[in-house]
Amino acid sequence: MIAKFKKIKRPLIITEISGNHNGSKKSFLNHITSAAKNGADMIKIQTYEPQDITLKKFDQNFKIKNGTWKGQYLWDLYTKAHTPYKWHKDAFKLASKLKIPIFSSPFSKRAVDFLEKLNVKLYKIASFEITDLDLIEYIAKKKKPIIISTGMANLAEIKKAIKCIKKYNNKITILYCVSGYPSEEKDINLNTLKSFKKLFRNFKIGLSDHTDDIYSSFAATTLGVSVIEKHFIISKKIKSADNKFSINPDQLKELKKGINKVYLSLGKEKIGLKKVEKTSIKLRRSIFAIKNIKKGEKFSKKNIANFRPKVGIGSEHYKRVIGKFSKKNILKFSPIYKNSFYS
Repeated sequence: MIAKFKKIKRPLIITEISGNHNGSKKSFLNHITSAAKNGADMIKIQTYEPQDITLKKFDQNFKIKNGTWKGQYLWDLYTKAHTPYKWHKDAFKLASKLKIPIFSSPFSKRAVDFLEKLNVKLYKIASFEITDLDLIEYIAKKKKPIIISTGMANLAEIKKAIKCIKKYNNKITILYCVSGYPSEEKDINLNTLKSFKKLFRNFKIGLSDHTDDIYSSFAATTLGVSVIEKHFIISKKIKSADNKFSINPDQLKELKKGINKVYLSLGKEKIGLKKVEKTSIKLRRSIFAIKNIKKGEKFSKKNIANFRPKVGIGSEHYKRVIGKFSKKNILKFSPIYKNSFYS
């Protein structure tokens, strides 16, 4: 799966379907098809049922106090948003038909075992699970590439998770993430990616972007990320758990197009003449006579000046030519050449 993308240098685009299917298998599969057709490089889903992720309790500890899901109990939220295990086989089959890699975030050992039966090639560890070292170790033992999101985590927590994975597997991609749903641009602090690249030099660094637009992803491209993950929804009209921070097909198309353009524009670190500039350089200024100049006459500001294009001596030599004596008669508006004066 990963080998397929070795020649792609721009950031890979991962589309997260999450609970945007709203409990409809048809919608779930339509999301995969739409993402594949509109620019996604990889599809990510979530593998859990409510009992894999929380307890069936309805006291205040299990009630969400703020944000997008304010007022909902965890059990109810995950009952609504989960992707049933029985849908997975068809999802993997569809992705294979569309020739797009598909992988998942498992939220329990049971989910990992289930995904192993589907021969999943890659795992994602969600931000909320970064401190569940028991689950992380179980996933790492499968020795498959792992993407790990770092929302809410401090540096010590990130390092512990990475250390846990490295005991079994060194194929790690670390996603910088802000776990606000949605996140606002002013809270993203993308310059943190620079720290990630310094601290985790041996791993690929990416962005899990929970803003409701694509501009942060463009900005991250300029900072050298390898992966960008965005939640995806086939229509903003769908009132799903994640619709407020998911992009639609048109935005996904624009994301793919924009990332390509931004990445190409970054190019190499090179000061000097570029290939495309070779024709333009002829439009630089050079020295011309602004009066008829007689043989033996001294060049001065009164009889020479700098104009486009570059024909004779470049304008950078203007002061060096001033005070020299002409070797020949020179007509007004004629270029000055090296053989026009005595050295």
